Amino acid sequence: MTITDLMKQPSAWLAVGGGEGPVVSSRIRLARNVRDTAFPGWAGEEECDRLWKGIQPIVESLPCLKPSFSLAMESLDELQKQILFERHLISREHAEKKKGSGLVFRGDETLSAMVNEEDHLRLQGMRPGLSLRAIWEEVNQLDNEVEEQLRYAFSPKLGYLTACPTNVGTGMRASVMLHLPGMVLMNEIGPVIKGMGKIGLAVRGLWGEGTEAAGNMFQISNQMTLGDSEEQILTVIDQIVLELIDHERNARERLLERRETILRDHVGRAFGILANAHVLTSKEAMDLLSGLRLGIDLGILTSVSGRVVDELLLLTQPGHLQQIEDKALKPKERDRHRARLVREKLSAPPKRRGSRTANE
Repeated sequence: MTITDLMKQPSAWLAVGGGEGPVVSSRIRLARNVRDTAFPGWAGEEECDRLWKGIQPIVESLPCLKPSFSLAMESLDELQKQILFERHLISREHAEKKKGSGLVFRGDETLSAMVNEEDHLRLQGMRPGLSLRAIWEEVNQLDNEVEEQLRYAFSPKLGYLTACPTNVGTGMRASVMLHLPGMVLMNEIGPVIKGMGKIGLAVRGLWGEGTEAAGNMFQISNQMTLGDSEEQILTVIDQIVLELIDHERNARERLLERRETILRDHVGRAFGILANAHVLTSKEAMDLLSGLRLGIDLGILTSVSGRVVDELLLLTQPGHLQQIEDKALKPKERDRHRARLVREKLSAPPKRRGSRTANE
């Protein structure tokens, strides 16, 4: 499968027209390392390359990854890496790697393995909606199949040994992507983020650590893995996410009751700008599309398909946009092409088959 083939299908982290509400997707990552082998940050390029060539065929042959595909980082250009990053298949750190690093993934993108990122293996599962338990079953199976072929670096006292001390233990990072415009518009997101930190959870933007919440998208994840079992981590994340869903829905109801005019203006302005703009930055597009998504969820906006909005959330990203145009674009050029793409998508007549509208 090529990058062009990936562009023809929805991303696993964003199900196009997959549903309404605050929850966008769920993800689980496991950090694993091979016993008696230097971590990637300490190993030389040749040692990493030897490990990649040894691990890649093993992981690619695993039953739970079929049909599987492999991509070596050294064979990809910057644009191709950017697309993989935007689809949450690789991290920003992995995108900077070259010889000796790679990606093995299942065709539907729901299961994957980064090889020689910060750790020798980062096993990952993604699905739309709140689906941590289902993901854990698949990732755990992938982990077991890998462990039948490779000996992990493991301490009976500490658990799985990892390059970063915060991953020692289960090596698990469980996260849920949430769309929380209601709390943002009600100025309630700040205290929520502070509260998450107090109970050991991290709140990050759409693209992970160090990024802001573009499009009112927030990732909620555990910060530590030592001392807690996988079940305990999943239980905490599930409980907190359910509370956030209730909080967000309550905020949206209060917006409708107390600030309906302001809310309708927010949605209307978002549509007006997107439908007529000739220049749009990536962040501006994300923030305005968030307004459309909220309007569709609340039944305020009935002239736009939720499927179109979901498509645009991904297609307006820099890598995807340049792949669509089939050429490298400077930032200002991307802003013009992005605006044109959005205008065309919003003005196109809805598809009769397979599309989801706000009235469904």
